[in-house]
Amino acid sequence: MKRKLCVLLTLCMVAGLFSASVFAASKENITAELRPDFTIIIDGKDRTFYSADGQEAQPLVYNGTTYLPVRAIGEMMGKNVNWDQQSLTVTLAGSRVTAPVAGTPDPDADITKISAEMRPDFTIVIDQSVKNFKDANNEPAYPILYGGTTYLPLRAIGEIMGKDVGWDHTTKTVTLSGGQSLVTDADTFYPSGTGQNTGNSQNTGSVNNTTDIGVEKAKEIALNHAGVSASQATFIKTDIDYENGVRVYEVEFFTANGQEYDYEINGATGSIISYDYDAEYYNPNTGSTNGTMISEAKAKEIALSRVSGATTANIYQFHLDYDDGRVLYEGEIFYNQMQYEFEIDAYTGNIVDWDAESIYS
Repeated sequence: MKRKLCVLLTLCMVAGLFSASVFAASKENITAELRPDFTIIIDGKDRTFYSADGQEAQPLVYNGTTYLPVRAIGEMMGKNVNWDQQSLTVTLAGSRVTAPVAGTPDPDADITKISAEMRPDFTIVIDQSVKNFKDANNEPAYPILYGGTTYLPLRAIGEIMGKDVGWDHTTKTVTLSGGQSLVTDADTFYPSGTGQNTGNSQNTGSVNNTTDIGVEKAKEIALNHAGVSASQATFIKTDIDYENGVRVYEVEFFTANGQEYDYEINGATGSIISYDYDAEYYNPNTGSTNGTMISEAKAKEIALSRVSGATTANIYQFHLDYDDGRVLYEGEIFYNQMQYEFEIDAYTGNIVDWDAESIYS
């Protein structure tokens, strides 16, 4: 009996030690560095990251590996980023419906040693698939938690975004761009995840130097989208530019009643990258301020009529403003990976300014 009791006690001690070791392995206090001197270039653009409360989230370095904030990366990808406290799970999925966080860069930030936590107990789920990451030595790479922000190593970020990762030690610059294509013999190539070109304004496509819609086609696309005939338009700009290797037509024209339109059109696919409508020569005297203002609900209805499928839940920063003697409703719409900014005359209901751009641009 005593022998059995002794064995049971021993097993309990071993089980207790095993449980303690598992718990201890669930997280580890580490010392890392915040590196505001690092430059992060994603698809040719210098990026600054912000936490959900608008604070700048500096790149973090631990054991020679650069880490970037997951929420900000998800925002750039147009995905919703969710946190489940019970299961300790970060999820990136769906199409983002909330506005990107607007923060203020900290130009005085210094390289700082900080205390953080290595969190192998965190689970990362991308589009319903659990992801496990490896470092350059094929060892497990775990998330780091600092100041309420979850960071992942650069190698994992590149895998999530489908991009190649580069590092320039001289300039301390990290680049994430492109991504190697499985097929190299084709007439046209599209970014990872976009699939076949659909011709809509959200698919910017990628350039193929042998495929070009031409200036006249670009002008035709802009006019058709604006609902303006060629006889009504006076073109003041039809330039060609390159953005991230993509050939882009910049088309600008105005009408006799003073409405100005600006378009950026993909030269290979003909898709609209961005557009802007501005009643630039608008005469404030034409909008009476002696009548009755339209309601906020009506102004939102007018704006939403321009974005099929969007609802009031997609409207942000909506407010009343005064500009050059005009009373305006101003706001933003975030829907289907596009950002729209608008100004509506509060008395006439006329849209006096409208801007649309993909959140990936």
